[in-house]
Amino acid sequence: MSEVLRFELLGPQRAWYADRPLDLGPAKQRAVLAVLLLAAGRPVPTGQIVEAVWPEEAPVHGPNVVQKHVAGLRRVLEPDRSPRTPAQVLTLTDAGYLLRVAAESVDVTRFERGVRHARQAQAAGRTGAALAEVDAALTLWQGEPFTGFAGPWFDGARHRLVELRAVALETRTELELAAGRHGEAVGRLVELIAEFPVRERLRLQLMLALYRSGRQAEALAAYRDFTGLLRDEYGIDPGEPLQDLHQRILRADPDLLLPATGPGPAAPRTVPTPTALPASPPVTAPLAVAAPASAPPAPTWAEPVGASPAPAPAESVGAVPAPAEPLGLLPPSPTASRVPGWLSVGATAVGALGSLLSLGLLAWLVVLLYGIWRRSWLTLLAAGYYLSVAVGFLVVFSAEQEPEEFSTIEDVIGFTWLFTWLVSVLHVVLLNGRLLAWLRGLRRYRPHATGRRQRREHARYLLHHYPSARGELRIGRPDLPRAYDDGGLVDVNSVADGTILGLPGLSPAQARHVVLDRRARGPYASLEELAGRCQLPWSTTEPLREVLLFLPPGPLAVPAAPGRNAG
Repeated sequence: MSEVLRFELLGPQRAWYADRPLDLGPAKQRAVLAVLLLAAGRPVPTGQIVEAVWPEEAPVHGPNVVQKHVAGLRRVLEPDRSPRTPAQVLTLTDAGYLLRVAAESVDVTRFERGVRHARQAQAAGRTGAALAEVDAALTLWQGEPFTGFAGPWFDGARHRLVELRAVALETRTELELAAGRHGEAVGRLVELIAEFPVRERLRLQLMLALYRSGRQAEALAAYRDFTGLLRDEYGIDPGEPLQDLHQRILRADPDLLLPATGPGPAAPRTVPTPTALPASPPVTAPLAVAAPASAPPAPTWAEPVGASPAPAPAESVGAVPAPAEPLGLLPPSPTASRVPGWLSVGATAVGALGSLLSLGLLAWLVVLLYGIWRRSWLTLLAAGYYLSVAVGFLVVFSAEQEPEEFSTIEDVIGFTWLFTWLVSVLHVVLLNGRLLAWLRGLRRYRPHATGRRQRREHARYLLHHYPSARGELRIGRPDLPRAYDDGGLVDVNSVADGTILGLPGLSPAQARHVVLDRRARGPYASLEELAGRCQLPWSTTEPLREVLLFLPPGPLAVPAAPGRNAG
């Protein structure tokens, strides 16, 4: 019976019985169906359905209302069933309502599997097959899912699927660039950047596509625009891979071009991952944490819909799969290295002090060196102005004459020199991008936004838009030394056993169960999976919803704390 049913959630919610469209009924009934479809093949407790569908104020007789909507769905999904015949598609079990449908009948499942298969084909070097898989998966996307449904549960599910689509789009562009199709990728990348303006991976791909298309100036302009956006809006600089690409485009690095392969499309080449990215895991924290603890478990990548629950792999629903080689389009440049922060600030301090003590007469030299280093003609022009003022000052005031003999021109030159002296010192200070970003950060983060909740949200934002922050700031790792305050977040898949034993709300026995289950069955993809695998009540996991992260184990993972017996 369930084989003739088809469901669409990636866009307007629709369903078919054979080739006949189904009327899914009122909005709340459609919302109940959406909750069951995302957990198809596994029972969903009635309380979880109530909390997902009625997030603001649950009805007085919530289970009875759910039962009424389920009865309506049974009539829709099994139109040929007689009233006295037991339902086969939507049944009630001891653990909750269970929707039995084929895996391929739900477009969300086909979309997730298509992206996963594309990643596997890409890792195996089969660029053509990978492109076909990801193109087929993206054609399933008909618009933003769950429009009209409000609440944390639907917001989290919507966010996860939108993020998965963004990863699929980045994967397709990476495959096109590896296949030498950079010309046709430029237009699509411009549209994607308008939709996702702060995804550095898309900016890197656009710069590379423009450069390979012979549009070096436009590639540099794209970098300049993105740098201005980050500094103006967030007070930060682009990531190291993007800065490295910018420097290599300036040098016209021949390694950025695909090697000639004769007739036909260029063959993909295997290149090492940039050194700045091993600590950049896929962005999962905002997705897994966004869904409330009351949400039903979501099907995993490796688990067919309709099958019994199985240990979830690292690539599961609730966690967006990472690219096989993040930003692996570019080999690292052996000569390009980022200037350490202490050296940059120290050089700025020396330059500002030299300008101040020399009465501004040496400011031109400091600004000239900055202009040569940054290849900025505006900075070089400013250096020329400072030099002309210094020369004019020395020429006019080196002659022996009495003060009363000063002319009006000499007065103007004197005032110009005094003004230039002060401005040059400030200019040298502001030429340091890190210092300017820090000053902007002081303006942006005011005392009223220093609560733990705000710090956690800011840390999740960093993980979402700048995955490298995980390794650099050690977000979610209270068991490691660090200077960044993430508001008490805990990466449950990577922290030492002792940290899990200290989680609030868990009894010692429950914490030990989590430790042993993590060792035996691998990482968790979401709070729902953690509760299901460890048989934890929702009242126990609810306090953890705001603090737990579910990132795949990264390079910072450490063994269990010595001297602690988790068993």
